[in-house]
Amino acid sequence: MAERIVVGISGASGADYGVAALEALKRLGVETHLVMSRGARLTLASETSRKVADVEALAHRNYKPDDIAAPIASGSFRALGMLVAPCSIRSLSEIATGVTSTLLTRAADVTLKERRRLVLMVRETPLHLGHLRSMVAVTEMGAVVMPPVPAFYAKPASLDDIVAQTVGRALDLFGIDSGLVRRWRDDG
Repeated sequence: MAERIVVGISGASGADYGVAALEALKRLGVETHLVMSRGARLTLASETSRKVADVEALAHRNYKPDDIAAPIASGSFRALGMLVAPCSIRSLSEIATGVTSTLLTRAADVTLKERRRLVLMVRETPLHLGHLRSMVAVTEMGAVVMPPVPAFYAKPASLDDIVAQTVGRALDLFGIDSGLVRRWRDDG
């Protein structure tokens, strides 16, 4: 099987994380399957100058959020795992309970049930107890909760640097070296 990853972009602030992941994976030749929530489409328009069609063009294949018959909704679809970047609290909560209402959360649920890597870049602050309990629940199920927290030791000079470093660390969790990460005390 060629390297293949499902990428979900939810409606949380930070659509650039998902876009940067798609760009990096495309550059590396990793096959990507994209699902954007309805909220992601709105967030993309309000936070960036990118068009949905341009983001969809970065993926090998993309799916509508209500396409529950999509291949990524089945455990027979083979992939390294799924990255949700960013991950809204709504998406996190649906994944934590297994009560999914969109293809994005169904694909994440399938990823967990098949014991594949699920990385959730949860974007919310501050957090209340319900948010924390949902994070604990998905962690107990095998997901990795990775809030996009800047690595200031990398001395980012721009927002793009922060996004790239964070996305590179998320891809590290799949065993993919994107070349985006400035590693701690790595002079080479």
